[in-house]
Amino acid sequence: MCYCSRPLVVLMCSLAALAQERQPDPKQRERAVRELAKRSPEAIPQIEPYLSDPVLDVRLEAVKALTDLGTGDSVPPLLRATRDNDPSVQMRAVEALVNFYYPGYIQSGLQRVGTAIRSRFTDTNDIVVPRFVNVREDVVAALGRLASGGSSMESRAVAARAIGVLRGRAALPDLVRALHSKDDTVIYEALIAIQKIGDPAAAPRVSFLLRDLKKEVQIAAVETTGLLRNREALPDLHKVLQRTEDKEVRRAAVEAIGRIADASSREVFLRYLNDRDEGTRAAAAEGLGRLKNPADRERVEKLFAGSGVKGQHRLALAFAAAHLGKTELSEFSPLQYVVNNLNSSKYRAISEAYLIELAREPAVRSLLHTIVHRGTRDEKIGLGRVLAASGDASSLPYLEKLSKDSDEEVAQESLRALRNLRARL
Repeated sequence: MCYCSRPLVVLMCSLAALAQERQPDPKQRERAVRELAKRSPEAIPQIEPYLSDPVLDVRLEAVKALTDLGTGDSVPPLLRATRDNDPSVQMRAVEALVNFYYPGYIQSGLQRVGTAIRSRFTDTNDIVVPRFVNVREDVVAALGRLASGGSSMESRAVAARAIGVLRGRAALPDLVRALHSKDDTVIYEALIAIQKIGDPAAAPRVSFLLRDLKKEVQIAAVETTGLLRNREALPDLHKVLQRTEDKEVRRAAVEAIGRIADASSREVFLRYLNDRDEGTRAAAAEGLGRLKNPADRERVEKLFAGSGVKGQHRLALAFAAAHLGKTELSEFSPLQYVVNNLNSSKYRAISEAYLIELAREPAVRSLLHTIVHRGTRDEKIGLGRVLAASGDASSLPYLEKLSKDSDEEVAQESLRALRNLRARL
């Protein structure tokens, strides 16, 4: 069926179907689709009948053509392609739909969830569409249907990943169903998607995976529990910490407990503040800072100033010191140290996340307003993103001015941040 209404377009659909019948050779039909793809988007109704071709390669070519044309008119036929019985067509259609909302998604290679993730789970895919992007409800519904019932485990995993990229909150019930899959990759991708959507209501549905025997799934479940700040799961996180002998699981548990930041966990943070593992030390420092216990301020500031403390651990101590009230901006102050690390390719993402959290406090946000225009290129871009995520109406003039910066990259990123802030307010 063609998604068309005007008589002329209906006629084009009919002619396309007739032409398809007159091409007995599948290779000829593939070439025909490629030729149609070279035309304007008006060729979409002529391409759509090839989505019903009995030959898989022809259907794949049709999806590729719709992807390349990349207009809103491609979305309805791509939705139809997600219902194809072959998983490869389903996956290509999913990727094309995401690519429409996140241009470059397919070229980035981040859409694949193949052997590398199954074997190593080293995926660091953190891309999501900007908040000002509105995704069609039927697109999210189609992705949810595939995530919980696609024709292969790989197509389910690809769909789950896509839901996360598109922030498809309406598909959360499908992601929860995917968590009960017997396939580790599907479970993992569903957990990451739930993290990106960030709805605390989903947190209790993740708790059963805190005991999962697959290390990578368990870590993802622990991280998700912390990111969604599920306080009810705190006893289970403490059990994970007590029972594990794996440093990566231990690090994730301390970090999750630190995100929940309950006063009952203070001894955990103090115990791991000098752990052998740098990531665990950093997680403990973060947790201690979030507790905002005045009794810990001197200890944290002394550790931050210590000559032997560096890297991620020192950055976490700076974050903790700022949380504990050390918020002045001076050459060697903790808050300035976090800002300075926006210039570091290694620690930029961590610094940005720390500042987003710290800027939720009006006093810190006001301080950042005073320096947003006088920083380096990376600082301006990073602080723009921070204000987009944690700013309020008072942040708008600062981003508006930054969007007119003489540096084109700063201006473009700041305009994007401005749109995200307006969408959030």
